[in-house]
Amino acid sequence: MAHNVVIIGSGPAGHTAAVYAARANLKPIMVEGMVRGGVAGGQLMITTEVENYPGFPKGIKGPELMELFKEQSSRFGTEIISADVERVDFSKRPFKLWTDSQEIEAQTVIIATGASARWLNLPSEDALKNRGVSACATCDGYFFRNQDVAVVGGGDTAMEEALYLAGLCSSVTVIHRRDELRASKIMAKRALEHPKIKFEWNSAVAEVKDVSKGTVSSLVLESTKDGSKKEIAATGLFIAIGHTPNTDLFKGILDLNEAGYIVTKPGTTQTNIPGVFAAGDVQDSIYRQAVTAAGSGCMAAIEAERWLGSQGH
Repeated sequence: MAHNVVIIGSGPAGHTAAVYAARANLKPIMVEGMVRGGVAGGQLMITTEVENYPGFPKGIKGPELMELFKEQSSRFGTEIISADVERVDFSKRPFKLWTDSQEIEAQTVIIATGASARWLNLPSEDALKNRGVSACATCDGYFFRNQDVAVVGGGDTAMEEALYLAGLCSSVTVIHRRDELRASKIMAKRALEHPKIKFEWNSAVAEVKDVSKGTVSSLVLESTKDGSKKEIAATGLFIAIGHTPNTDLFKGILDLNEAGYIVTKPGTTQTNIPGVFAAGDVQDSIYRQAVTAAGSGCMAAIEAERWLGSQGH
């Protein structure tokens, strides 16, 4: 039997879609994803403190917030399957999805598989994630008020992060592998002219110190030209080298943009296939916040419900 709504992914977008779909009596199924991404629940599962999600004035830990999301969607009757979707067929309805152990049929599908931040893949960076190393300035910048921090990257995202942090921190050092920015002219100009932002050109982070103390105290930079090394003081490191949307599953099936994000009709969560919707960071490369992901999850569930109605379900 085909289910009314199948949701792929279990971050804020997926669980919000599940709450709305369940309350509309659509009996949604959620395949939460666990193997490929390492953990169900999305990027909030690797975020320690969340202080910008409405309704939590004292802040809340990321995994704790996701547990509350899950509790709420389960309470309204969402069936949650702990597996990864490994293959889909959207060529005809009912749509088909396969995990490693079962085939699922769906009248509508909401894709909420999210995106993954790109990292430098240094052991010291990994050891200090959420202890001074972050991939989101708007999420974590507040914790570094009046401190000296660094941003890695040379594109628009890195400049946005640097400018945002410059409004909070004593100084921001941008570390870039080349001697010119990839960012758009206007973003580059703003950053280059900002009195609190300085640049380390032709440089890469070789090591984040100090793992033994469990906190960031300085960065070892290596020249991309001659390999020479130097150390700079910093209490926070923000990696801004982009995100990778989790869309491998949908290549050649759904319309994706050049960066791999699912293309949705402006102002909606509709993909190029009627009955298939996309919500959250898998289709949003601009805001990438839990609250915007949740909002688009709500939109996807309402659109799925209306679409089912228009099809006579």
